[in-house]
Amino acid sequence: MGDILIVDDERDIRELISDILRDEGYTTRLAGNSDECMAEINAEPPALMILDIWLKDSRMDGIDILKAVKRDNPDVPVVIISGHGNIEIAVAAIKQGAYDFIEKPFNIDQLMVVVSRAMETSRLRRENSDLRRRDVASAEMIGSSPSFKSLKSQLEKVTKSNGRVMLTGPAGAGKEVAARFIHAQSNRASAPFVTVNSASIEPERMEAVLFGRESTDRGLEKGLLEQAHGGVIYFDEVADMPLGTQSKILRVLVEQQFSRAGGTDKVRVDLRVISSTTRDLTAEIAAGRFRQELYDRLNVVPIAVPSLEERREDIPELAGHFIELFNKSQGLPLRSLSEEVAALLQTMRWPGNVRQLRNVIERVLILGEGTGPIEPRELPGQEENTEEDGRVILSGGLATLPLREARELFEREYLLTQINRFGGNISRTASFVGMERSALHRKLKSLGVVTSSKAGARVARIEEGEGGEQG
Repeated sequence: MGDILIVDDERDIRELISDILRDEGYTTRLAGNSDECMAEINAEPPALMILDIWLKDSRMDGIDILKAVKRDNPDVPVVIISGHGNIEIAVAAIKQGAYDFIEKPFNIDQLMVVVSRAMETSRLRRENSDLRRRDVASAEMIGSSPSFKSLKSQLEKVTKSNGRVMLTGPAGAGKEVAARFIHAQSNRASAPFVTVNSASIEPERMEAVLFGRESTDRGLEKGLLEQAHGGVIYFDEVADMPLGTQSKILRVLVEQQFSRAGGTDKVRVDLRVISSTTRDLTAEIAAGRFRQELYDRLNVVPIAVPSLEERREDIPELAGHFIELFNKSQGLPLRSLSEEVAALLQTMRWPGNVRQLRNVIERVLILGEGTGPIEPRELPGQEENTEEDGRVILSGGLATLPLREARELFEREYLLTQINRFGGNISRTASFVGMERSALHRKLKSLGVVTSSKAGARVARIEEGEGGEQG
């Protein structure tokens, strides 16, 4: 049913409690002083502790042990017992995080009620932790394009270490998914993953949110750093962190400890740090908005997360994944993509990247027509591009050009889009557009279109000036 650690300097008391609990189906461990207690906790944290507040011949009393347990194993409920109890001790114990307080001599029925409730609390915390882990594990990395494979290969290399990782890339590209992937594949997967949304926390509240605080009226409030103990702390948009907080975070990275606001005790933490940014931090440093020392500490392993534009091949697979996700989570229709829609999605502009694609798929499923394959007219911005007789509506700029210039502009944009859609693969592009490979090469050269490597993939672009790497 559960593992309970009983800590009392009186042998008869701890053995009596143990016998009572064993009769109820619990397993128990016993400790007679603080050294034995800490050794048991370090060997394996229990599901629950019953702790005497007065321990003779011990380096630490019950309050000291309680503080240590709540610091290093915050999910373990602690029930305090004492023969010298009074309201001041009870209040002090509860403020330090004790689950409950029982005076000696205790009533067995009362003890069992408290233990039963505390064990239920412990069980619920474990279940919540398991649910969080499953949620992290479900943050799947979806894709098969060269740029995606390159990203995943880099992420896999850092999962087994504790090295600090800096993820860069445009908004919505999937930096948090990448951070969660590192956590889920690491030896910290069973520990917390805590996100610090640097941009959404008010500067004056940042330190209390990160470090926690202690006060006589509100007791002890743990910050995000303490909540992440043993696991991963993820600083999202780290460039938005106030300068004053940056210096304190730097100190935490160096010392692995800090004090809560209003407190004096040092809180030790074991953390792996992952951060992300959409900005150029070297420019932020030059402008005096980001500390060079903190950048050097965080940027141990820099990994660039590619935009959706750089992994267009993955769009149909991502769209299919989101359709399945919304079907499971919201009960939305489990629809497929028509060939026309798959092609259109690969050619659309995605300034919001993967996040924007997810939103588009959700919108289509909510407002969609029936349960059959998604059709082009259901995509945002596509409903006005064609008329019923199949005519294409020209943009104003294209309609004002002479035929030769309009044709050249159309061909250039069309071929750029198709090449990028197929991840820079000229053979697949030639097959789709209905041209011989050699003829397509000649056409690209005449239009000034070249391909080059970026983020592990081939990307088409307009040649600037003379030269360029020909695909």
